[in-house]
Amino acid sequence: MKISVIGCGYLGAVHASAMAELGHEVVGIDIDAHKIEQLAAGKPPFYEPGLPEILTSAMASGRLRFSTEIADAAGARVHFIGVGTPQKAGSHAADLTHVDAAIKSLLPHLAEGDLVVGKSTVPVGTAARLAAVIEAAGSGATLAWNPEFLREGFAVKDTISPDRLVYGVAPGEAGEQATALLNEVYASAMAAQTPLIVTDYATAELVKVSANAFLATKISFINAMSEIADASGANISELADAIGFDNRIGRRFLNAGVGFGGGCLPKDIRAFTARAEELGRGDSVAFLKEVDAINLRQRQRVVAMTLQALDKPVYTAKVAVLGLSFKPHSDDVRDSPALDVAVQLRGLGADVVATDPQGIENSRLRHPQLTYSTSIEDTLRNADAVVLVTEWAEFKQIDPVWAATLVRVPIIIDGRNTLDAAAWRAAGWTYLGLGRP
Repeated sequence: MKISVIGCGYLGAVHASAMAELGHEVVGIDIDAHKIEQLAAGKPPFYEPGLPEILTSAMASGRLRFSTEIADAAGARVHFIGVGTPQKAGSHAADLTHVDAAIKSLLPHLAEGDLVVGKSTVPVGTAARLAAVIEAAGSGATLAWNPEFLREGFAVKDTISPDRLVYGVAPGEAGEQATALLNEVYASAMAAQTPLIVTDYATAELVKVSANAFLATKISFINAMSEIADASGANISELADAIGFDNRIGRRFLNAGVGFGGGCLPKDIRAFTARAEELGRGDSVAFLKEVDAINLRQRQRVVAMTLQALDKPVYTAKVAVLGLSFKPHSDDVRDSPALDVAVQLRGLGADVVATDPQGIENSRLRHPQLTYSTSIEDTLRNADAVVLVTEWAEFKQIDPVWAATLVRVPIIIDGRNTLDAAAWRAAGWTYLGLGRP
């Protein structure tokens, strides 16, 4: 099938490449000429495991091309909208400027029977509004909403082999036709009997934001419990294990740490709250404000732990920061707790040296005042404290005996509760975790 993907950022570039890899004829379109040049050369403009391989394969097959011209979308049967919905400046609401612009620019190139498919995360009610815009244009095209559930670091797998599919479609014959087209697009997933929910626009929109809200709540819950564990002497890791055996709760995402970040969870729960308030139902999700507050407090907590652990004034100390990206297997530093901790410590006067396998260049663009190193050894050398804030395998595998020979003072703050505390203590380190005695 001929497919266009409007927006070739993180979501769109992965989706376009994956659809071509699955056998569709795809054109990816974006107004950023530099990004398009990179993708056309087979070079993803961001780090995502597996993407270079499928991008190269799809380009070589001739099924994938990229363009800056929206007119190149003409002739495609299905048009995916994968542009960003950042947090609006001065507000918690989502900025839909890019979504609206994508739809407006696409309208002249739609034909009878075309399907426009929204994948961007939007406030509930957006799809119905956009469906009316498309209908009013008179092309005979229709709209569906097909939210993405990508995990950075696993986005290729999540696109090619999703754990579920959700279609938000119009009622009646239009919805049936949209469903049939989407089933053709996702033929391989359908053959694998991937769970499918076909629903209305509003439910499809809410599925994405409510899933993110639930995940954020679970993470903040265990972080709040880690604060109580610190105050009472309890062990948060053992607590999480115990409650995780309850199948109503589950163990996943019950790891206390510095908190969540990235380009989705923080801004999505804020936008969800803002939209609920617009609908007159702000009280229903008021708890999400506390979820957000707990999450941000974890960053302050790690900074405070570092200051308390130092044996000298912070403005005379070198602090080694292990991690910059918001999670491993990603170079994304948007709203990254790791980068935030490094910046806060630098703001307090510390000589901060930070390292990350993938996040250095993006961090440098945002915060050139930090000192960056590609070497773990150089980062650790003569440090007065070490702070681990992104759980890359490279950091978890550091030999504490070796590391102790490099630092000035063997103090480590484990902001992800990911290290073997006993092994580090046995090597002479003062080990500090979150809720771990």
